[in-house]
Amino acid sequence: MTIDFDRVQAEELRGLLASVLVGRGFSEKSAADCAALFVEATLDGVYTHGLERFPRFIRWIDAGWVRPMAVPRLVASAGALERWDGNLGPGNLNALAMADRAVELARSHGVGCVALANTNHWMRGGQYGLRIAEAGFAAMCWTNTTPNLPPWGGIEAVLGNNPLVVALPRSGGPVLLDMAMSQFSYGKLEAAALRGEELPVEGGWNGEGRLTRDPSAILATRRPLATGFWKGSGLSIVLDLLAAMLSGGDSVGGVGKREGEYGLSQVFVAFDLSKFSSSSELEAVVAEMEERVHGSTPTDASRAVRFPGESRLSIRRENEARGLPLRRELLEEIRAFAQDRPAS
Repeated sequence: MTIDFDRVQAEELRGLLASVLVGRGFSEKSAADCAALFVEATLDGVYTHGLERFPRFIRWIDAGWVRPMAVPRLVASAGALERWDGNLGPGNLNALAMADRAVELARSHGVGCVALANTNHWMRGGQYGLRIAEAGFAAMCWTNTTPNLPPWGGIEAVLGNNPLVVALPRSGGPVLLDMAMSQFSYGKLEAAALRGEELPVEGGWNGEGRLTRDPSAILATRRPLATGFWKGSGLSIVLDLLAAMLSGGDSVGGVGKREGEYGLSQVFVAFDLSKFSSSSELEAVVAEMEERVHGSTPTDASRAVRFPGESRLSIRRENEARGLPLRRELLEEIRAFAQDRPAS
């Protein structure tokens, strides 16, 4: 399948998205901050959770699921642990604020844990791990989702694929793991289906109940395969439970009762590693592990063995120089939003 792409500079896209958001009730500042997060995700090559998500985000605003000017509210505090209510504000802005708050707590306590209830989809979860790591702290963040993953041994999608982010500070750019509890995120399935490509390994079940590499078949059944089989299923369950317990918000069952994916529960943890080790000691730990990974003989001689997150910076440099690659159809849809402002 042939897909037409245009290259557009990041600054132009930030302005275009911000104008759309101001037309949907955002302040100038919140619109600029929100637009920047969508563009940053695409700059880093996470196309499925960057600008590709923007039309869906606008539809959620128009449906009333995302409240443009809502901000998080502190509900309870216990030293390094805090509970917040997201008030159904923009998920990416809520998440960024909570990541920053976790860092503030970690500066004082050595660790900071912020649990957030009643929020929206955070789009690219890796951004909040990067935010914490770039401040010099280690990060662990996760979210629950609408039911979209069958438990191991089950058919119906009663769990969420509950993305987990772990990020570690490093002078050459943070180490970043950003993964869902399904073998392939729904964004990756949608992107592969759009290109008419098969998945590199089996990613879920088709309508006949057989494992398949056909992303369209998996999207149709909503039966993706849990990563690590029963292990990913188990991780989904405990991450969901812990997010709901810490935040006082809904687990997947409560989220699934709604018409759309909103009212989510999330957790943001920052660790101040400098309390016990110098920066040079921490760098040495990462360097030794990176050397071990790169020293492994690749199964495919044409592809290097990669360290988590290491391709991000090279992709970003290319996109900054050449412009961001956008599907022409997507770009036209975003431009149409700028002309189509709903009545207040």
